[in-house]
Order: sequence, then C-alpha cells, then structure tokens
Amino acid sequence: MNEAHLDDSPLKQRLRSIIFGTDTPEGKAFDIVLLISIVASILLISLDTIDSFHADYGNFFLIGEWIFTIIFTFEYVLRLYCSQNRLLYARSFFGIVDLLSILPSYLALIFPGANFALAIRVLRLFRVFRVLKLLRFLADGNLLLKAMLQSSRKVFIFFFSVSLIILVLSVVMYVVEGPNNGFSSIPKSMYWTIVTITTVGYGDITPQTPLGQAIAALTMLIGYSIIAIPTGILTAEISQEMVKVRDLRKCSNCGKAGHDNDAQFCNHCGSELESLASLTQP
Repeated sequence: MNEAHLDDSPLKQRLRSIIFGTDTPEGKAFDIVLLISIVASILLISLDTIDSFHADYGNFFLIGEWIFTIIFTFEYVLRLYCSQNRLLYARSFFGIVDLLSILPSYLALIFPGANFALAIRVLRLFRVFRVLKLLRFLADGNLLLKAMLQSSRKVFIFFFSVSLIILVLSVVMYVVEGPNNGFSSIPKSMYWTIVTITTVGYGDITPQTPLGQAIAALTMLIGYSIIAIPTGILTAEISQEMVKVRDLRKCSNCGKAGHDNDAQFCNHCGSELESLASLTQP
C-alpha cells in the first residue's frame, strides 16, 4: 500500500473519495452540485452585465458573487488538503482553473472591474466529462487533434495563399474605388475584402463603380470556391488517422487487425483489445 495512504487520516480519505471520485453516490452528488453552482455563478455574472439588471439587483448580484466565491475558495482549500500530491494538483489544468476562478473576486477589491474575469469559471465545466463518464469520447477528440496537427502545414500554406489573394484584391479595390466610395486606405480595403471573401458581407462598405462591383462579384465567387478547401484537408487527415487506428488495433492474442473504433473485444478470438484512447494520444 502507498505510504501516502498510510499517513492519511480517515477524514482525509473520506474527503478524497467524495471530492476526487465519482464512483460513490456522495462523489457524484458533490460533482453535480459543483457543476450547478458553476453554472449559477456564471449566469449571475452574465446578468450583472445588463445595465437594467445591475441597476435594480446590483447588491443582490454582489452578495451572490461573494457567496459563490467563498464556496469555491472553501472547495479549493479542501482539494489541496485531501490531495495526495498537492503540488501536482495545484499545477494541473483543473488546479490552475480552480485558482483562477476565485482570484478575480479578491483582486476586484484592489482593481475595480477585475471581477468580470470570473467568467473563466466556465472552464470548470470540463469536469462534466468526468461526472457523466464521457471520458471514452476523448479518444475521438484525440484523433481529431492529431488530424489537425498533421494538417497544420497544409492549412498554413492555404491561409498564406488566401492572405496574398486578399492583399492583391485590397490594393485593386483601393485603386478602383478610392476614398470617395469608402475605400479610404488599403487596410480599410483589406477589411472589406476579408468580410466579402468569407461571405459575411456587412455592407458598411460597398463598391459603387461597375468595375468595382465586378471585382466584388469575383471576390464572392473566390470566397465560395476556397471555403471548402480547409475542410477537405482536415477530412482527408481524419480518414488517414482512422485507417491508422484500425491498423494499430491488433489483437495481442491472435494478431488480427482492422477492428472497429468502438470494439472492445477481438472479433476473431474474443480477447480484450487495447483501448482506442491509448492509441490516439497526441
């Protein structure tokens, strides 16, 4: 048995099973109450940004914010207290997020307005993966991440090419339309080109000359033509990664490969297969 467990008091072990575990009814209840509190605190912060609500219920929002801050502070202290490795927890992703979710309230006492940084509490909702047993879906997320990393060079070259197209069209529109029609500078023309080529088209700047309108039509067609390119690149990489995973999922007993991503046992000999998550770690 680990020495850390021998030195732990029964209270610390009990708290650890509730706070860090989800296998017990108490642990599940704790995490669900925690998630509800996080959502409620974020809703409170959001409503406080509405002027009419702030004017009528500002004091209520302030009290509520401090109640949640005290609750989350107490929870953070408990996590440090019952953690087997306090430094490891404090430096982990959730440990940093837990700390950042309470610091803004205290900083707001010195720097007014800093409390709106409490919106970082939304990151704590990632705990829902652990509460609802969604960790098995992280394997698909790892596969997607690997595909994005593999296609990063191709996507970078694509965006670099699009940037050159945007620069050329911006200069052309600046020369053709000029300041009288709203294209007062090349950066302003670049803004118009970007919102046009991405098919957003705010309409705050529009070409007035026939030649400028023809170039605008060409820009729109270019936007529709290139919008599917990064999607195709990523789709191709995902397909390749899925093929690699199927080839990697060999049965350690009989050596048969090509199992489905969600398969848990070999369809030839019935032996247990290695998990997909372990094969798709980036």
